[in-house]
Amino acid sequence: MSGDLVGVWEVALSDGVHRIEFEHGTTTGKRVIYIDGKEVIRRDWMFKLVGKETFTVGSTDTKATINIDAVSGFAYEYTLEINGKSLKKYMENRSKVTNTWVLNLDGVDCRIVLEKDTMDIWCNGQKMETAGEFVDDGTETHFTVADHDCCIKAVSSGKRRDGLIHSLLVDGVEVTEATE
Repeated sequence: MSGDLVGVWEVALSDGVHRIEFEHGTTTGKRVIYIDGKEVIRRDWMFKLVGKETFTVGSTDTKATINIDAVSGFAYEYTLEINGKSLKKYMENRSKVTNTWVLNLDGVDCRIVLEKDTMDIWCNGQKMETAGEFVDDGTETHFTVADHDCCIKAVSSGKRRDGLIHSLLVDGVEVTEATE
């Protein structure tokens, strides 16, 4: 990569954490976007130095936009939007609609994500096959990771405002939720 690197962002999606890098050559008009080290967009000799670049991230093809704005003179500001929201707003909202657990199984780090709106479960970027069932105190969603029996339990918090509480059990042992 050249010395034109002006922005680096880490974006946590259901299929993993993606690194987005942006190069902006203000003398050459060049714009290059890398996702996880792989070049996805290259534009050379852009005469308009401000504007936006829109692309998709991850296996879910999440929409991302880098905004290029002039601040003063030859200074520029670069902001990343995910699904039309600022990265900060997107991550705040994401923490409300997903649960994430990070654990080590048989020496392998696993990142398990529950999408509460769809009840989809992801492990290290792969959407898992699941089986759901109703139980006395809520629901259980069962899946397997590397010969380990996993279950996400959803039980009522007893408080309307808090809604459901989701917990991950691996081989019957509860795993602490990660903060992203």
